[in-house]
Amino acid sequence: MPTDLTTDPHWLAGVRHFNAGQWWEAHEAWEQPWAREQGTPRDFLQALILLAAALHKRWAHGSTAHRNLYKADVYLARLPGVYAGVDLTALRAEVWAALHDPALRPQVVAAPAGPAD
Repeated sequence: MPTDLTTDPHWLAGVRHFNAGQWWEAHEAWEQPWAREQGTPRDFLQALILLAAALHKRWAHGSTAHRNLYKADVYLARLPGVYAGVDLTALRAEVWAALHDPALRPQVVAAPAGPAD
């Protein structure tokens, strides 16, 4: 059974780290809930981990190869555009832009849960 991420301290820490541009730390925090999930929740977390890794490798190591972004695309393709309140379509576009501009900081913003969530 999937965890309610809104109360998971590792999820919340990962969001804080990601939004602060601390992508490695976000990646590490999200591995905790990822390890216990299955199915769609695991795909969601895997996509976010890979997006964080893409940004980390770009700006901490100078990599111009975006392999982790393309790996994330495999998982994002399995998910709706908005999952767990996160607009994954917008986030993916923000990460793409940030891979080309070090001043940009993509944000994981969870929308309030609605009837469809």
